Amino acid sequence: MCHTITVVVENRFGVLSRVVGMFSGRGFNIDALNVSPTRDSSTSCMTIAVRGDNKTLEQVTHHLEKLVDVISVKDHRGGEYIDRELVLLRVCAGPGTRAELIQICEAFRAKVVGVHPTELTIELTGSENKIAKFLSLMEDFRIEDLVRTGKVALPRSP
Repeated sequence: MCHTITVVVENRFGVLSRVVGMFSGRGFNIDALNVSPTRDSSTSCMTIAVRGDNKTLEQVTHHLEKLVDVISVKDHRGGEYIDRELVLLRVCAGPGTRAELIQICEAFRAKVVGVHPTELTIELTGSENKIAKFLSLMEDFRIEDLVRTGKVALPRSP
C-alpha cells in the first residue's frame, strides 16, 4: 500500500539529507519525493510517497517526528487530501499518428507544449492512476523521453 506523507521542515542546510538518511538507515524505500517552499520562507514542505503496511507507516512517522528540524508530519489517508503529479513526455508523432495523439491528449486534458515534425512534447497533471493510464496509451506511439515530478498533496478543507 502506498502512503503519502507531508513533512513541514525548517528550511536549513542538510535537512533533506537527514530525512533521506532516516529512511535509508532504517530500510524504508521512498517511492517519490518532492520538496517545495511554503508561504513562510523559513520552512519547506516535503511530500513523500512510501510503500508499506500501517505498521511501517507508523514507524516512518514516529522516526520523522523525532528529527530536530521537523516541524510537523501529516499522513494523508483515503480521501483526506488532493494529490497531483506532473509528467512531461516526448512522443513520436508522424503525420499518420498526430491526430490520434492529440485526440487522446484532449480526452485526458493533457497539453501539447512542443511540436516538432516527428514528435510532440506533452504535459499532463493528475493523479497517479490518471498518469499511469495515459502513459500506457502512449506506449503505442513510442515514448522518446519522459520526466515526472513526485506527488504534491494538500489536505482537504474540514
